Amino acid sequence: MHGILDDSPIVRRRACQLEARSPRRSVRVTDALISRLDDADELVVVAAADALGEVRARAATGALSSLAGAHADARCREAAVAALGNIGDDAGLGAILSALDDKPAIRRRAVVALSAFSGTLVEVALARALEDKDWQVRQAAEALRDAAREAPVG
Repeated sequence: MHGILDDSPIVRRRACQLEARSPRRSVRVTDALISRLDDADELVVVAAADALGEVRARAATGALSSLAGAHADARCREAAVAALGNIGDDAGLGAILSALDDKPAIRRRAVVALSAFSGTLVEVALARALEDKDWQVRQAAEALRDAAREAPVG
């Protein structure tokens, strides 16, 4: 955990990456990862968001939602959206839906993140994504729609 709080951004980034690969799922580590979402180094922020998504840290939903909507760096917003999709907490759905208005790579990630949710809002968002101007966003939405059709009912 000390690496997550190190002075060196390289060490902090690597420590976050290691947590994503071999998560310890402790409250202290989760809190340290959440603190890195405000890091000055964008790659540390991305690594922390990835790690939080991998451990499905519901405690991070609020911070990740803020990050998804407000960070200046698109890589950070995209990582936050992906993490919110992995976590699958309904409290993060609004941020994912808002991300459907961002850059194409983030819109694609948001469509994939929708797979963790269900309901009318998700269906409307998916229908909208099927009409997106970016072909990869449309393709992701089609894949999600097709997977939902093939899923067993009940």
